[in-house]
Amino acid sequence: MAKKAMVERQRKRQRMVERHAKARQAMRDILADRDISIEERFKVSMKLAKMPRNSSRVRLHSRCQVSGRPKGYYRKLKVSRIALRELGGSGQIPGMVKSSW
Repeated sequence: MAKKAMVERQRKRQRMVERHAKARQAMRDILADRDISIEERFKVSMKLAKMPRNSSRVRLHSRCQVSGRPKGYYRKLKVSRIALRELGGSGQIPGMVKSSW
């Protein structure tokens, strides 16, 4: 089980990303537009730099929804390899059976 503080920090970042997503996207669109003057784009760049760092989507890290583990994460299932093995072994994932040969 991951530290609760790390899981909570990740949730806080997720909320912040969702809160600032529209503003960040608008600023990035302005920065990408080459018709706008350099001075205007520089001002927008400074505004973007002043936004909270944790509001950037890049700072998010995938974590297992069962255990909070950050490594060995399967994106499609949103669980770690260890949680996947436990859930599969207990029969909670349809179609998954324990392998033996």
